[in-house]
Formats: sequence, C-alpha cells, structure tokens
Amino acid sequence: MNGDGYLDYHELKVALRALGFDMSKREVLNIIDEYDTDNRKLINYEDFFQYVGNKIIERDPIDEIRRAFRLFDDDETGKISLRNLRRVAKELGENLTDDELRAMIDEFDLDEDGEINEEEFINICTEN
Repeated sequence: MNGDGYLDYHELKVALRALGFDMSKREVLNIIDEYDTDNRKLINYEDFFQYVGNKIIERDPIDEIRRAFRLFDDDETGKISLRNLRRVAKELGENLTDDELRAMIDEFDLDEDGEINEEEFINICTEN
C-alpha cells in the first residue's frame, strides 16, 4: 500500500493474504472488477474495508480458531509445545518465564501430555 487511497492487484493480493484470505488471481481480479467504477483496475480503501468486513463476518469461528492454532503450531506437530508458546510470547513482546508458560499449558492440557492439542485449544478459545 503506497498511501494513495487505492489498492492495485498486487497490493490487494498481499493485503488479503495477510488477513488470511488466500485467493486465486482470478478471484482477486473479480474483486477489483466488482468495485472498479472508473476502469483503472484499482479498489479504493473504503471498498476494500467493506469487502473484507463482509468476508470476516462470513467466516466460521471454529475455522478461525483452527487457523490461529496453526500459527502457534509452526512445526506442524499438531500440538502447541512449550517451544511454540515461548516463540509466540517472544513475538508478542511478552517477557514470560518458562515456568509461567508451562503453567499456562498445564491449565488447559486436559490429556496431561505437556502440550496443547487442537481440541484443547478450541476449548480454551470457546470457554465462556
């Protein structure tokens, strides 16, 4: 985004991917065509935010939780380990000790294997 108030194809594709929408070239071009009123092959920020807002509302919350789980599980083991949690805490600028991180895992580790699996993570995120 170059600050001109519009997104071209490449800027739109990057912005959508950053928001978790991995779309084909044709899908991105269709979005531009839908909102491009002056045939410049651009979409303005207001239309972009409207489109993205509608897409986010359509998302399944459980799918979003699964997507978040995969961000933690960067080594693709199917579990969030102490190492995974330490990395995320560091990326977020949180200064937590291993004991604090282990306590977080222990709190929600229902099968007591020392890690958080996807089902446990979904339970954490959907508890009231």
